[in-house]
Amino acid sequence: MKTIINTTNAPAPIGPYSQAVAVNGLLYVSGQIPMNPATGEIISTDIKAEAKQVMENLDAILKEAGSSFAGIVKSTIFLTDMGTFADVNEVYGSYFTSDFPARETVQVSALPKGVNVEISVIAIKP
Repeated sequence: MKTIINTTNAPAPIGPYSQAVAVNGLLYVSGQIPMNPATGEIISTDIKAEAKQVMENLDAILKEAGSSFAGIVKSTIFLTDMGTFADVNEVYGSYFTSDFPARETVQVSALPKGVNVEISVIAIKP
């Protein structure tokens, strides 16, 4: 049985998908972009600010589902410019303390709403 996870503390889906789905002890979190959930505004001041907003959106969804960054087992980072990798990696890394998840980072030609970074994760529910 699957459970749909939604919170007003993260951006509402902009298409036919859920923020996250929990099934069999795993949590699949849809890709998050740097959108402020309160205003709907896209954060685009710089790549570090964008990455921080993405991570805060992920945090809100993980918390709503009863998980945390410590529960993440896999993440995927999508970037429109691999030249921003070091800055995004710095922000991303600040949300973990040890036992880092498996991850890949992929450069793509475009992302929703013209953003520069999107991150999705798979986590366990402790």
